[in-house]
Amino acid sequence: MALLDYILKKPSYGWVDSNGELVKPSNKQIVDELFDRINIFKSIKNWIPFIGWFWVICLLPFFFLSAFKYFSWWVVLSAAIYSVIIMSTHGTIWYHRYGTHRAFVFKNKFWRFLTQNLVVKVIPEESYIVSHLVHHAKSDLPGDPYNARAGFLYCFLADTNHQVVNPDLSETDYNAMAGIIKHTGITPNTYEQYQKWGSIANPYRTFGLWILNWSFWYTAFFFIGGHALACALFAGAMIWVVGVRTFNYQGHGKGELKHQDGIDFSTDNLSINQTRPGLMAGEWHNNHHLFPGSARSGFLAHQLDLAWCYIYMLYKIGGVSSYRDSKQQFLEKYYYPYLEKQKIRNSVVA
Repeated sequence: MALLDYILKKPSYGWVDSNGELVKPSNKQIVDELFDRINIFKSIKNWIPFIGWFWVICLLPFFFLSAFKYFSWWVVLSAAIYSVIIMSTHGTIWYHRYGTHRAFVFKNKFWRFLTQNLVVKVIPEESYIVSHLVHHAKSDLPGDPYNARAGFLYCFLADTNHQVVNPDLSETDYNAMAGIIKHTGITPNTYEQYQKWGSIANPYRTFGLWILNWSFWYTAFFFIGGHALACALFAGAMIWVVGVRTFNYQGHGKGELKHQDGIDFSTDNLSINQTRPGLMAGEWHNNHHLFPGSARSGFLAHQLDLAWCYIYMLYKIGGVSSYRDSKQQFLEKYYYPYLEKQKIRNSVVA
């Protein structure tokens, strides 16, 4: 078996049934799995799935303060922009294109650290990166950690139920898995530490960096706009980290085949190009599945790609030393042939 076949911790209900078909657990099974996975009293190895929702709970006070103490329309607008555009675009840049697919290379550690901490931190790197590689290897198949065919809740709670790394790997497999996120600057546990904590990241370093990140950003936001702005933007971070859990369900057609001719060219999976996540986060998801290693996924003129704008800007000022751009390949292999077929079809009809 390839490492990606068992690199994630299998849920209690499994990935496949006795017939080799996708297991579609009941909502009760999914919720039971959630509470089992975040129970740090049962096992300290549950700390990674626990902090994913612990950080959400820590953000709740900022949300309530924004809603009831500092409420105004500029507060709502600030939270919305920070959530829908800034947090979303950063997620595409850091976790998706760099963390998972290494679509570009930073010139040095400074630019990497700056980009990593460009927003309020709400997701541990290993929770996203390792599982997203599995997602691409098994898109919409059994074993895909956020398989839209299994329903909304299956995707929404995937970060706890399906994205946790396997805590029982051999030393050889663990070293290979740790290498998957090492380029992000995360110092991986030794194998002995991994056996204790069940994770690549060390909890002490993770919590320390989290405290520093939140302290810096709250202070910066406070000096710009007082407690009202700081609470609004932290509330925006909470809205994003909860909302992003719905993306793969939507981005893969809610488990149904919804490709549109001339818009979605990757047909071996259910991914679709959506206007809102495309324009606001550079997440043209069907394009991305065609060329996952590309630093740009907005290939057509109308497909604004804010994540690519940031990457290219860093390249121009020297923060990024190299990148991969598959736009020309997309045009030559998919879009130009499509236009030619359309031209022939229209001439026949005429």
